[in-house]
Amino acid sequence: MSITITIFLLLGAFFSLVSALGVFRFTDFYARIHAATKASTFGLGFTAIAAGLALGTLSAWLKVLATIAFLFITLPIAAHLLGRSVRTREEHQKSRHG
Repeated sequence: MSITITIFLLLGAFFSLVSALGVFRFTDFYARIHAATKASTFGLGFTAIAAGLALGTLSAWLKVLATIAFLFITLPIAAHLLGRSVRTREEHQKSRHG
């Protein structure tokens, strides 16, 4: 069981690292927000699964599932709203300056 937990923790750390590198490496706002939301969702999801495996209780698994569901729902919506607001601001600035 500890090997499985370690694998999930390493996967979570890997995706979190990829997310952080993507935020620093990409030059465009939209690419950065894509990296921040997609990879971090997997990173936090794998870490939460590792926590559920380590604790092993029903209440822990319910919290893990609730956390993963919350992440899968809120992170894409937040990214969409941020992207939409930046695009609206860019269009507004273009129309103002000609």
